Amino acid sequence: MTDNYAKIVQNNLNKLYSNMPQGLAKNLPGDQDGNKFIFNAFGENCIIEPGGITLGGKEHSSVFGILISLYALNVSPDICITEPFKAFKEFSGSMPYVGAFATHTENLLVPHVDTMKINIQIITKILNGKEAPDGISGDFSFIVYPLPKIALCYIFYEADDDFPASVKCLYSNNAQQFLAVDALADVGEYCSKKILELIL
Repeated sequence: MTDNYAKIVQNNLNKLYSNMPQGLAKNLPGDQDGNKFIFNAFGENCIIEPGGITLGGKEHSSVFGILISLYALNVSPDICITEPFKAFKEFSGSMPYVGAFATHTENLLVPHVDTMKINIQIITKILNGKEAPDGISGDFSFIVYPLPKIALCYIFYEADDDFPASVKCLYSNNAQQFLAVDALADVGEYCSKKILELIL
């Protein structure tokens, strides 16, 4: 499977470098050093170059590599428009992925809601996040940026006498402008996994 991932990543990089978008560094946004592009992804320093993608000092030919290479292929000069945030199911073409999204992005975090609450500052600092805007419901919430132009708003509901704990994950309003819906689902899943990695 890893070999298949590596092939997909390399194919994406070949497409990127064979028809280099004008102003890619500015669009990401990030810095350019020769044929390298450097920016922050999933809370790590990310380097894109013709032969591969490095994330946090490690070469990534995994799902992270696929998502980052797709983001580089699709990113445009447009800015991230966060509000109004969108539920994943509101994106066109999302229906086949809704169940898996709930399981792997939202429900994955439910057992750790209490731990999330005491680690908000750590999570938001590493994932370039901030407090959620006024008007967001839930017992507590925050925004993170797994990719520079894609924001996720996590909303947490603590357990009480009537209801169990629950988690909702919303996307920045124009997230689908920068990635296809299946890749957006993976961004949610792997961002949730990254959050758990930070706090457990």
